[in-house]
Amino acid sequence: MVLVFVLLVFSFASIYSIDLSRGEKLTYFPMQMLACAIGVVMFFIASRMHVTFYRTMSKAVYLAAFIMLILVFFFGDTIRGTTGWFKIGWLSFQPAEFAKFALVLMMGFLVSIQKRRFDRLQFVVLSGLVVSALIFLILLQPDLGSALVLGGIWFGILILSGIKKRYIFGLIGVTLVAFLISWNFLFKDYQKDRLATFLKPQEELLGAGYNVNQSIIAIGGGRFFGRGLGFGSQSQLYFLPEAQTDFIFSVIGEELGFIGIFIVLFVYLYLLFRLIRIARQCNDDFGSYVVLGIVFLFFIQVVFNVGAATGLLPVTGLTLPFVSYGGSSLIINLILIGIAESVARSNWENQKENVLYG
Repeated sequence: MVLVFVLLVFSFASIYSIDLSRGEKLTYFPMQMLACAIGVVMFFIASRMHVTFYRTMSKAVYLAAFIMLILVFFFGDTIRGTTGWFKIGWLSFQPAEFAKFALVLMMGFLVSIQKRRFDRLQFVVLSGLVVSALIFLILLQPDLGSALVLGGIWFGILILSGIKKRYIFGLIGVTLVAFLISWNFLFKDYQKDRLATFLKPQEELLGAGYNVNQSIIAIGGGRFFGRGLGFGSQSQLYFLPEAQTDFIFSVIGEELGFIGIFIVLFVYLYLLFRLIRIARQCNDDFGSYVVLGIVFLFFIQVVFNVGAATGLLPVTGLTLPFVSYGGSSLIINLILIGIAESVARSNWENQKENVLYG
């Protein structure tokens, strides 16, 4: 939680800086503070629950996520071309974020019932159907970034579970076919433009590649110590679109420099290390693979967000965990950290019992 607190400090500092440039009235900062307060409460509740509670609730949570992804097409709001938010008054909720949480629990459950027989095709097919249902609904919104995260969590857990190599090659083939089908029937023009821009960035400096180009300028302009909070020309003068979400890493790079970027990336690296350590110490398959699912979720989002900001990967709209503006993402991520704490606490209690009664 200390590591998460450091990331939240960077988040609030950057969002406050962006808010100041948008006018006298703060817009993003108070909403993010409210989401953080809710998330911290949910974190403490989640951390006090026993791991068996999450195992029992995994199927119900998955079903709830599936239903919400269907209902969002009928009752959801469309923002920047994506129909993916429920809005009640001034509050909004993104079911795709809840789907990530649901898949992490469901994959842990599916692994736990296999009794370590991961070599069977049944496990691959069943888990594939589970994740495909969510991915299909999310692509219809369309939200390519969240679909990539779900697919990455699933594929990562399959690899670590030790499935046969021929299944892996088969999955790669199916993925390529699914990508071609999605390209022709599901992807929107702006999503295709993002990939084309990534392949030929210099040809679209004033078009689809404008955002990435401005992001690279912002990061380079920060140099070693940064320009200072509130003094970033790219973020403060509106040259950097979606600065509070997709390109908040660029804001940190411009205003806090290499030092700020180094601290943020080091904290992420150490957070992932701590989570992997919890997973390795766990003697329960469900708890271990749930934490590994959390690792993949955070890792994929950090890589794609930072990669997009630096021009190394296509822009997918993925947020930077705990840092980017977004209440749904922040609350869900804090709940996931709470679950990891719950698994760690269960490990400690089991070890204590073994010492006392061993």
